[in-house]
Amino acid sequence: MTTYPAYTDISLTDLEALREQPNAVVVDVRDDWEFEEFNLGGLNIPLADIRTRRAELLPHNPIIVICTNGVRSRVAAKDLLRQSEFAKKTIYHLHGGIVESE
Repeated sequence: MTTYPAYTDISLTDLEALREQPNAVVVDVRDDWEFEEFNLGGLNIPLADIRTRRAELLPHNPIIVICTNGVRSRVAAKDLLRQSEFAKKTIYHLHGGIVESE
C-alpha cells in the first residue's frame, strides 16, 4: 500500500492567517458559476480541471484548497498530494468549506 503525504484541515480563522504567507495561494475548486456567485478570493480551478491546470499551482506553497462544504476540496487536496511535484508542498483543506463563513 502506498502512503501519501497528508493535508492539514484548517478553519476559516486559520485561512485568513495562512493566505497572508508569501507564495500562499487559495484554490477554490467549485464550478465557475459558484465562484462568480460568491467567493473568498484566490484562484478558481474547478475540481474537474485540477489535474490539467496543476502547473498554475507549482510556484505556490502553501496551497489552501476550499469549496462549498469541504467535500470537493478534500478530493482535490488528496489528488494534488498524489502528484509527485506536490509531495513536498504544504496543502491545507478548509474543513467545512465556505458555508461556515456565510
